[in-house]
Amino acid sequence: MNSLEFTALIFAGSLLAGFLGALTGLGGGVVVVPLLMVVFHVDIHYAIGAALVSVIATSSGAAAAYVREGYSNVRVGMFLEMATTAGALAGAALVLYLHASVIAVIFGCVLIYSALVSFHQGSHAKDQGPDRMATWLGMDGTYPTGRGFASYHVRGIPLGLLLMAVAGVLSGLLGIGSGAVKVLAMDKAMKLPFKVSTTTSNFMIGVTAAAGAGIYLSRGYIDPGLAMPVMLGVLAGSLTGARALAGTRVRVLRLVFAVVIGALAIEMIYSGLTGRI
Repeated sequence: MNSLEFTALIFAGSLLAGFLGALTGLGGGVVVVPLLMVVFHVDIHYAIGAALVSVIATSSGAAAAYVREGYSNVRVGMFLEMATTAGALAGAALVLYLHASVIAVIFGCVLIYSALVSFHQGSHAKDQGPDRMATWLGMDGTYPTGRGFASYHVRGIPLGLLLMAVAGVLSGLLGIGSGAVKVLAMDKAMKLPFKVSTTTSNFMIGVTAAAGAGIYLSRGYIDPGLAMPVMLGVLAGSLTGARALAGTRVRVLRLVFAVVIGALAIEMIYSGLTGRI
């Protein structure tokens, strides 16, 4: 296989990853890294570096749109980015000390969790009233609904910060946006409405990934010849998936997504435990 054929296959695989990621709301990173490792036998460090670049690219356009439409809570996002950025730097630093097989096993476990989360439709968090810390930080906000703008109160900031730090570590270590963990933190711990949680998570993902990508770049783990087709493929797939979402039977696609990444998770865990990675 020559370099042109390899690049074309990488682009096609990344296109599918971005499409599936957009339909489930988890991003293409959870598919790209195991795809590059299991199918194309790319070194895990270079696979993660390429995935981080794609995460930065795909989150930027959608994040701007969500902020403009009034869904994202920018104040919450910028505050929590302190924890996710610190976590991403710590996760990227761990790459020096963890064997590739250990990273593969951790990634497999995260994939299984993502497969389960892909069926989560979101809860309608019950407003429990104002929180002293959130009020002091001015985090309460509004978001558009069919009946106009609805107000909500933010709670559980310390727990949210802790979960965001975990999400940041996973992002830097595994090259994913960790959207599933971010949404869980804001939806369950901080009691934000689900639409606000998902859009604010998207707003944060690019900054978190950029922090980890800087570490990978300094160590030479970002190969432009690999990162470019991955980035373009995931970006095109995400845009296509977002447009197809309205007229698609999402339940069936979520099932397909869960089966695909479940199989990749088993392969990665098995390869990690047997030392094949």
